Amino acid sequence: MKKILLLCAAGMSTSMVVKKMKEAAEKKNIEAEILALSSDQFEENLDKYDIFLLGPQIGYQQADLQKKAATVGKSVEVINAMDYGMMKGEKILVETLAKLG
Repeated sequence: MKKILLLCAAGMSTSMVVKKMKEAAEKKNIEAEILALSSDQFEENLDKYDIFLLGPQIGYQQADLQKKAATVGKSVEVINAMDYGMMKGEKILVETLAKLG
């Protein structure tokens, strides 16, 4: 099972994207744990998830968070602003799974 954590400023706007991603995973019979949290909770979840997705509004944090994630072989990606804004959960899910291999 793939474990994906979305991070944003407060965890609110991303929760809608998570809902869309979960719906897409269900349709495609993909087992995935997808959750949204505040970026403040990144470090305490570092060992629990396979990949971290940042909401575009906190994309500026990617370099710092990636340094920490690299120490445990994880990746931090920024969600495409257009896909995020249009709540394209399926596209975000497919692209994320491709990065996980």
